[in-house]
Amino acid sequence: MASPTALYRFRIELADIDHSRYESLDFRIAQHPSETLPFLLTRVLAFSLNAQDGLEFSAGGLSDPDAPCMSVASGRGGTALWIEVGNPSTRKLHKAAKAAELVRVYTYKNADLLLREMMNDQVHKADTIDVFSFRSDFLSALGDWLERENR
Repeated sequence: MASPTALYRFRIELADIDHSRYESLDFRIAQHPSETLPFLLTRVLAFSLNAQDGLEFSAGGLSDPDAPCMSVASGRGGTALWIEVGNPSTRKLHKAAKAAELVRVYTYKNADLLLREMMNDQVHKADTIDVFSFRSDFLSALGDWLERENR
């Protein structure tokens, strides 16, 4: 029997001094039964670091492998920002780079390996895809503090 889905709430006071953006984020995120804690925390951090009007988690969640983990629609009907979490396939990144104005990947795995795969597989505009990596000890420390209600 699969583990039940866990629901977490995050209330984050965001202060982005470089962009003069100050706001309160209040969102809930479900942890899929097959989702690891580092993946969940990386999703939360990616959402927080990219907070802007229109940023949404994929409607299908982890069950839709072709959809971005989160995105922002452009005013012209396309995708302004496509965000992936974890270790997405180069096929998916190739598709994302063709479909979106900006692509970002947030991982908790070896970013160098992902970058090499992107170059070897000739991902469209691979040099413009932003890749960020969180250290496992950092995510582990965050996980120690995680509760159902987080502020």
